[in-house]
Amino acid sequence: MTVSGVGSYEISVFLHVAAAVVGLGATFAMALAFPLALRMDPRHLPYVHALSLRISQFFALPALVVILATGFYQVGDGDWELGDLWLSASLAIVVVIAILTVAYFIPADRRLGAMAASEIEAAGPGEVTLSDGYQRAAQREGGVGALTGALVVIVIYLMVIKPGL
Repeated sequence: MTVSGVGSYEISVFLHVAAAVVGLGATFAMALAFPLALRMDPRHLPYVHALSLRISQFFALPALVVILATGFYQVGDGDWELGDLWLSASLAIVVVIAILTVAYFIPADRRLGAMAASEIEAAGPGEVTLSDGYQRAAQREGGVGALTGALVVIVIYLMVIKPGL
């Protein structure tokens, strides 16, 4: 089906790319938000975790669903095979990112937000000293976030270059 020369395949590609940019692009800002909040005042950390949680829930997760749905449509409608290495690797990486979002990032931000709020409340009006447990968990989330960001960049490379074709 085409409308003004634009077919359903092209619309699918547009939705695919738009979902990746809007839904996953926002997650890259969190790499700056956490250290900035920590440097400004640790009392901002509950907000940062709430923001990260909302980005995961309302941007990244829906975007991953759109990316997968439009990607499968493009494979079915286009001249692609799921056995193509670039495509099967991209699909596997997107599934890993979706699993990390649901099973790791969303629960981690809920837990870290509550930990930060509790430790800030315990500090009262005085200086906030974050526990070693919080700091380790936050560093782990940052590391997993960096790895996930690298996976997003790898998928973009695979989608654009399509090595092996």
